Amino acid sequence: MLPEGTRPTFRRGRIGVVALGAFLLCDLGAGDSDIATTKHNLAVSGTGAVRALNETRICVFCHTPHNAAPLSPLWNRQIEPKVYTVYTSPTLRAGPLPQPSGPTKLCLTCHDGTIATGAVINPRGGIAMTGGGLLPPGGLTNFGQDLSGHHPVSFPYGSALPNLELVTPPPDDLLYGGTDEVHCMTCHDPHDDQFGMFLAKDNRFSALCTRCHQMTGWTGSAHATSTAPVTGVLPVPPRTWPTYKRLDEWGCEACHTPHFAPTAEQLLVFPVAPPNPDCTTMGCHTAGPPFHTSAVAATHPGGAVDIARQTQKLSAHHGTSGMRSPTARVPGTATTNVACVDCHNPHRTTKWTAEAPYVSGPLQGVSGVDRDGIPVEEARFEYEICLKCHGDNSPDLDLVPRVISVTNTRLAFDPANPSYHPVIGVGRNTNTPSIPSPLRPDLRAGDRMYCSDCHADDAGGSRGPHGSAYAPILRERYETQDQTPESYESYALCYRCHDRTSILGDAGFPRSLSRKTASGGGHSGHLASGAPCSACHDPHGVAVGASTAPDGTGSHTRLINFDTRIVLPRAGAAYPVFTRRGPLSGRCNLVCHGVDHDNTSYP
Repeated sequence: MLPEGTRPTFRRGRIGVVALGAFLLCDLGAGDSDIATTKHNLAVSGTGAVRALNETRICVFCHTPHNAAPLSPLWNRQIEPKVYTVYTSPTLRAGPLPQPSGPTKLCLTCHDGTIATGAVINPRGGIAMTGGGLLPPGGLTNFGQDLSGHHPVSFPYGSALPNLELVTPPPDDLLYGGTDEVHCMTCHDPHDDQFGMFLAKDNRFSALCTRCHQMTGWTGSAHATSTAPVTGVLPVPPRTWPTYKRLDEWGCEACHTPHFAPTAEQLLVFPVAPPNPDCTTMGCHTAGPPFHTSAVAATHPGGAVDIARQTQKLSAHHGTSGMRSPTARVPGTATTNVACVDCHNPHRTTKWTAEAPYVSGPLQGVSGVDRDGIPVEEARFEYEICLKCHGDNSPDLDLVPRVISVTNTRLAFDPANPSYHPVIGVGRNTNTPSIPSPLRPDLRAGDRMYCSDCHADDAGGSRGPHGSAYAPILRERYETQDQTPESYESYALCYRCHDRTSILGDAGFPRSLSRKTASGGGHSGHLASGAPCSACHDPHGVAVGASTAPDGTGSHTRLINFDTRIVLPRAGAAYPVFTRRGPLSGRCNLVCHGVDHDNTSYP
């Protein structure tokens, strides 16, 4: 309702013209009328399921020139006081919404389904209608009084500002009532159905949505530009319209719906609470048609990879809490689960490739935590996204017990450490004979790398760490159990970058001069005795500078950080110790497999 004494105003003139001209209560023979061929023609000539038994006039169902409802544009229906459940969301910046008012209240006199469409003020006694005149219960035109799954209305557009995701100032070619408030008529023109569903503008390619919503990077994103077919996936029931055939045509409406959203937050078209937790629910990033086929592999942003099957594996990023807004996640906060949007911004994702350490297209526009533990609104480097959960918020669970135990990968990758895999910084040791490998002939010892070079789907296709048969979400097999027979398969993850021939030839770890037996010393001897790579090497890095690092534990170059289940201290010593003596040279004081290494040197 508008304040007493206030005259309704609208941005576009034709609403005012109709509101005045409608009072002629035109009949079917009174000339052309846009509304005559729409479902808002409730006269006997109408084609909808609800229509008059005898009334030939069209405009009378909403307007009357005399004795109209007060404070309305000659409204011909009673506006009764009602309480509605309004939309609410933690991401709604307009604040708590008021009860529906103004033009929205007028629409609800029919569309809340509580009053018959023939219950008008004039003619007195109403108009007889088919089926009693009520909108079909459960139908998409009957909103009921629960508006929590519908686009927010009856609030000033400016109350949601400043907001980088909204056009500022509001577009002046859409319909607003009162003082620039968002109402049903912002998106719908009740007198003109040329675009379907009485839309004020054709929403193909999200042309209507983007008049108000401006999502950074959306125009060139994979979801906005993909020509992948969506027949059989969209529209999501109970919707039956629109009938666009390609993903780019659907645009925003591929994931969002302005009405009857099963998930109120973000108005998502699919439920995201368990057991339907993520972007695989609709059939987009999952097996089967339409996307998991070679025909669309080149156009679909997911590359036709069965992400759903990966996330269901035992070692996976399980989205048990559902999808959240990229802006809702507080960077650096602890969590027990992960959602798709923790790593992907669906409005920004592209197919762009990048070089380590920079984020690639699928990771554009996501928050992170930098190498110093400081939250960043938009990550520049892939590792910053990983550090949100695997940095200071990592659980204190070490898969392999180490002499120096550091589960915080931000500290493990610190370039100040004596050794680390080159994720955050360039590696310290450029003299690595096992690099390159046949699988990575382009690799150089001074190159940077991604976390996802090791942690990724084992089924291939996607480079992301969605799920794997090899814990913890490893791209390939990496055995850590003692007495593992050496084979390419056992250490396939290591052999992707490190040449197996070089390793078994002891190029980087020469045998001890005092132990030239077939099974003694060097990489080949240790591997032949069943010692896994992880017995000596800590793959992330060795954070000697951490407060938990004890003194007297050795040099820790070349990722040396012994597995304390396999490598033991010598009698009287506190720790097993490796001491670096120079390039490709060192000394060990420890006990391994019952062999006492007393200042055992190599080469």
